[in-house]
Amino acid sequence: MVEIDIDGKKVEVTEGSMIMHAADKAGTYIPHFCYHKKLSIAANCRMCLVDVEKAPKPMPACATPVTQGMIVRTKSDKAVTAQKSVMEFLLINHPLDCPICDQGGECQLQDLAVGYGGSGSRYEEEKRVVFHKDVGPLISMEEMTRCIHCTRCVRFGQEIGGIMELGMSNRGEHSEIGTFVGLSVDSELSGNMIDICPVGALTSKPFRYSARTWELSRRKSVSPHDSTGANLIVQVKNHRVMRVVPLENEAVNECWIADRDRFSYEALNGAERLTTPMLKQGGEWKEVDWQTALEYVATGLNNIKAEHGANSIGALFSPHSTLEELYLGGALLRGLGSENIDHRLRHTEFAPSEGVRWLGTSVASLSNLQSALIVGSNLRKDHPLFAQRIRQAARHGGAVAAITSPALLTSADAWAMPLKHWMVGTPGEWVSALADVAASVAAEKGIAAPALAPAADQISDGAKAIARMLLSGERKAVLLGNAAAHHPDASSLLALANWIGQQTGASVGYLTEAANTVGAQWVNALPGKDGQNAGQMLAGGLKATLLFNCEPAFDAANGVAASKSLVGSEMVVTFSPFKANMDISDVLLPISPFTETSGTFVNAEGRVQSFHAVVRPLGDTRPGWKVLRVLGDLLSVPNMSFDSSQEVLDRALGAAGVSALPVERLSNATTASVKASTAPSGAADAMRPVGIYELDSIVRRAPSLQLTADARHSASALEGATS
Repeated sequence: MVEIDIDGKKVEVTEGSMIMHAADKAGTYIPHFCYHKKLSIAANCRMCLVDVEKAPKPMPACATPVTQGMIVRTKSDKAVTAQKSVMEFLLINHPLDCPICDQGGECQLQDLAVGYGGSGSRYEEEKRVVFHKDVGPLISMEEMTRCIHCTRCVRFGQEIGGIMELGMSNRGEHSEIGTFVGLSVDSELSGNMIDICPVGALTSKPFRYSARTWELSRRKSVSPHDSTGANLIVQVKNHRVMRVVPLENEAVNECWIADRDRFSYEALNGAERLTTPMLKQGGEWKEVDWQTALEYVATGLNNIKAEHGANSIGALFSPHSTLEELYLGGALLRGLGSENIDHRLRHTEFAPSEGVRWLGTSVASLSNLQSALIVGSNLRKDHPLFAQRIRQAARHGGAVAAITSPALLTSADAWAMPLKHWMVGTPGEWVSALADVAASVAAEKGIAAPALAPAADQISDGAKAIARMLLSGERKAVLLGNAAAHHPDASSLLALANWIGQQTGASVGYLTEAANTVGAQWVNALPGKDGQNAGQMLAGGLKATLLFNCEPAFDAANGVAASKSLVGSEMVVTFSPFKANMDISDVLLPISPFTETSGTFVNAEGRVQSFHAVVRPLGDTRPGWKVLRVLGDLLSVPNMSFDSSQEVLDRALGAAGVSALPVERLSNATTASVKASTAPSGAADAMRPVGIYELDSIVRRAPSLQLTADARHSASALEGATS
């Protein structure tokens, strides 16, 4: 440790730290633009100049290493004069357009200009003009004249996003930030560039000119999309969501969010919102009141139960539903006498539940892995924030290997991180590839290999390299992706992963698909004894089907076949915030999206995160847990009388105030053995990757996200798969 003096205050910091780090620890603010705690040091704005004793001139605090006994003054005449001079230079070409700038009111340059800017300028020359650039549907670069060349956006792309999409061209006053040869910015994390831009050069295209920052109320929430559980600040005006930005939580999402977390709010105000209950009568949809709709559903379910038995009724729940909704859904079905409930809509193997499958480690630990083997995942698109953490591990010397398919790993740099080793094959070859790695581990350790492993002289070079990687170091993980969980031989993949984990000391876990995949398992949104699983229900074996927050055409493993099979049901009831499943449903019940209800999501590491509604329900929309509770009352289902979502949560978790599921109840262990596939020939290879912007009903209806290159690519793939 090194001790220095900052403005008369003694501070101890790690050797090699910069003055800026010491100032942060001491609680001393030094004005800056280019410095950001998560990015490398560029030292090109010079706003952080400070007075260092014995130094002949002011020094940049962000790029000056501390030394023992150093004396720093941040508010001396020398320092303040230097800072004011830098501000004068920065404002030479900056346009005086604060009144119409989207950044106005939350602009770092605007704030610091108040304290360090002059009341007038000595420069009378014409200001330079930088022409606008079109970089896609999410980021606006209309006013690049405002850019102060801090290069935060450039460094973010290189270091956090993993791909350098922006750069600086030319020199001096002709310098410009932009893409090259007219490309768009396509990173799945690109919206973070808007947040870190200290001026109004990069702004949100969907939010542009829709509100002023001081008009917005700020309310905390949690992302309903992937299993990261990113913490959000939802900004609201007149009971309408206007913008979504990250809420910093180092243990979960740090200070970043993915673009689908940021821009999916557009769907919440879209034309496809369902705002009143609807019944299909004579082939036509008619709006009705809640009492009529719920009594119709209750009567229909009672009649079907009486005529065909309770086992003819089933429910499919989206794993993006809240914990409270999933718990009450199970209580409703089981109260009727049915065990037909499932959330595993995209799975093609339905092994008996043996434990709550989870990440196997903490989210934060992904940033510090020394080696990681990822099986069956399009990591960057399935889990952008997990990918970002693993990317940081790779940047700091960690080794990353992959077993995946050509569709998920189109090139060695498709994940925007250095891959040490990879084995690419069709999904049908993943079990043999993982068995190959297990055989190599066994050969290295001189022990017997598990079933299906090849002979020692048949082990591939790729498997040997991955095995050696996992046998070295300490912090390591074997992570199974969405496609591995959906795989027809998912049990064999898990059994092999567990064997490798036991022999190498690596943690084993699932990246887990959705916001509440772990929570759905915890509240047992799974078929009970003799209950039908999602595959069986979607094959058309039910007389009454409840579709909660899901659309089989998009959310099922075989969407086209699933939609056709449900047409044969006597009654299909859709609970959704949107006008969904209209071709197969008899009843549409408008339930609240995450912004209009209180609820809880459990992320991949088992972290329990509750949230409140940030706006009032749109039209006659009602929170899903309340709809299920009232329906339970109408059907005389016991133990469903709850007055608040908190009561439901306490019952679901078995205790109040739980912030994380107990680790001893989370398990990726399996009694399944590695066996030859019993799935139909080609079943694994028929799996289609789920695009980043088709994951759930909200992102599928967000206009700006559907204009991105990723969405266009997914649409092309879907068209090719169904044609």
